[in-house]
Amino acid sequence: MKKLNVTIQLEMSVPDDWEIAQTSEGTPVLKLPNGQFMDVAIEPLFTADPEDTWSSTEDEDVLNDILDMVESEAVAYEFVTH
Repeated sequence: MKKLNVTIQLEMSVPDDWEIAQTSEGTPVLKLPNGQFMDVAIEPLFTADPEDTWSSTEDEDVLNDILDMVESEAVAYEFVTH
């Protein structure tokens, strides 16, 4: 088995009432105004043809197998004012 490092960085325009919150374990998450929380993380997408439409799997075993390969994950949130 070999190691694969994947770095995900997104820049998003979000509503002003979104907030950054922390779980009891100190994990940062986003607090949405409707009482929900959101975490942005990896979701594997699949296709039989790389030029065609990509979609997530509905096979929980496949998804769990991929997620079990993840040894660590780091997500950081920061509001930037220009």
